[in-house]
Amino acid sequence: MSRAVVEGYFAAINADRFTELADVLAPGVEIHTVGSAPVVGRDAALAHFPALLANYAEHDDRVTRWIEAPRSDTAAIVCEIAFRGRLNDGRPVAFDALDVFDLAGDRIVRVATWFDTYDLRRQLRVR
Repeated sequence: MSRAVVEGYFAAINADRFTELADVLAPGVEIHTVGSAPVVGRDAALAHFPALLANYAEHDDRVTRWIEAPRSDTAAIVCEIAFRGRLNDGRPVAFDALDVFDLAGDRIVRVATWFDTYDLRRQLRVR
């Protein structure tokens, strides 16, 4: 069940169906991204993702590895990600990331995302 919740998260983000994230995020969800202030609460998260991806004409978070640690009512899932995208100006963006999900029941309560911020800034820099 936990993996299906995380798969729903990625499906919604990859298809720009951000309102569907409400189905998988807990009301008090916390989104932690390296180099950024935490985003706390479902409503804040639902606003966060469209803003984060607004400069991308295309984007895809492809999970390349799943590591699951289920328990009775909670679970932790680690996903290695290959992000591939294209900015609105046509430039490609590609980087690897690591997402750590904490779940309670069938809802995501915390997401921590790690990636090379220097490399991403280099790719986003206007030339």
